[in-house]
Amino acid sequence: MPPHEIRKITIPSHSLLQDYVERKAYTDCYCTEISGNFNFEHYLEAFYTTKLFKLERFILKWLISKPSSDREAKQLSVGSIDSFAAWSVEKREKKQILMCDFQNRTRSWLMIESVKKESDIYTKLYFGSAVVRNANEKNSFGFLFNLLLGFHKMYSIALLKAARKRLLEEW
Repeated sequence: MPPHEIRKITIPSHSLLQDYVERKAYTDCYCTEISGNFNFEHYLEAFYTTKLFKLERFILKWLISKPSSDREAKQLSVGSIDSFAAWSVEKREKKQILMCDFQNRTRSWLMIESVKKESDIYTKLYFGSAVVRNANEKNSFGFLFNLLLGFHKMYSIALLKAARKRLLEEW
């Protein structure tokens, strides 16, 4: 993968999102590589403290009274808290986390993997989502979901790009 490229890829079979793939939820996965060996805690903290995500946190604070801070992002990254803004931890492993929103409708997933290419070490950064259907949405996810899907895809790429940039700048 060329440096700085973000691609939509198939969800890895060992991903915590796999349960939602099997349930026929909407799922997606984006990936990028960066040179160096980074740890998951730094990636998680970088992701939730980017300027772009801080805008989302601001909106969540004012629209649905779900405030959050950079300090809480750090606590989430090291596993000392299990909720952050509008999400709570559904599952966590050493190099990945699956977060569930407060309405139990969407999931956010982050993962890293170290890759050795010749004598260089790279870190793959993954970000993915799942959206589960409501009981009344047997065959589709509904009009609003379809309306917002294009924005969701662009926003996912922008979030991963911002996290990659912050990770390279800070760690």
